[in-house]
Amino acid sequence: MIGKLEEGRTVISVAAEFGINKSVVSRAWKAFQTTGKAVRKVAVSRPRTTSAWDDRYIVLQAKRGRQQSASAIAQQLCTATGRQVLRFTVARRLHKGGLFARRPERCLTLKVGHRRHRLQWCREHKNWTTDQWSRVLFTDESRFSTRSDSQRVLIWREVETCFYPSNIKERHRNDGPGVLVWGGIMLNGRTELHVFNRGSVTGDRYCEEVLLPHVRLFRGAIGPDLIFMDDNARPHRTLAVEELMESEDMDWPAYSPDLNPIEHVWDALGRYIAARLHPPENTQQLKQMLIEEWALLPQEMLHQLVLSMGRRLATNTPLQAVTLLTEIPNAYFYAMLRYVQTRYLSEMDGGSGSELTGYQQV
Repeated sequence: MIGKLEEGRTVISVAAEFGINKSVVSRAWKAFQTTGKAVRKVAVSRPRTTSAWDDRYIVLQAKRGRQQSASAIAQQLCTATGRQVLRFTVARRLHKGGLFARRPERCLTLKVGHRRHRLQWCREHKNWTTDQWSRVLFTDESRFSTRSDSQRVLIWREVETCFYPSNIKERHRNDGPGVLVWGGIMLNGRTELHVFNRGSVTGDRYCEEVLLPHVRLFRGAIGPDLIFMDDNARPHRTLAVEELMESEDMDWPAYSPDLNPIEHVWDALGRYIAARLHPPENTQQLKQMLIEEWALLPQEMLHQLVLSMGRRLATNTPLQAVTLLTEIPNAYFYAMLRYVQTRYLSEMDGGSGSELTGYQQV
């Protein structure tokens, strides 16, 4: 570059030839004229505080204890090597190793018998017509808490590994203040939202508070062709319930909330409560808000959810068959189910899948 300038070429032409800014050429030429040399300084970056061995140790510790914080891993590294690093350094090393802080997925263990029953049920109902689905009353209970379920407990995991066994947190029940509600939806209507008072739901209570005042009256308004659907919870399968129900009861596979369209309604209801300007401060306010938002749910949303049953089962049937024949691990099984569930919820209202939001708990 200096030689070309000494030949009499302009700064602009030299900068264009080397593809650099003309100011760089100008400074180098002035430095050469002043000092007799033009050497570009080499940028000196901050030395790395961790070695390649330390980076592997950080990633290994995160995989051993996925709920550990970056500060805890930094302390372990200091204990092992005597080298002190910041938690931000640990986070950068984990990101470079492909680990990111994410919420653990929550699911129940689905055994082979459950999968076989699900496959049989999907095959029996996948060819049902819209007229047949329009006679089904989908019901379920859901618990809502006065505190938003923010799920702030994070784990370190790789991309696209959310349903690996090490990244799943099993959850069977919920604690804390809240209310339990019951509701039902069908193609052209819905039941009233029933809020249970304190205490456990037994078979007798289920008959007195749900079946008699809601389901039987609803069946009387719709007609004798109504098909009642509820899950296999213990209060739903008592002798008193079986004797009281006169309409046809749909046999529902165990551990299959993803097949019930009302689960998306609970998710939407929780998001509507969370979107309110003033969140509920106690259970009485929460009850009132739930009843109000239930009445305001758009019927078109319920209509689309019931109509999605045919497409949902058509997608689930080959999935159930493959997972049953290959005995695929629960991690991959839930990953594929999550895709199906997210697909239909997105079609419903542009939602973000089946993640819990708002005040709903499952």
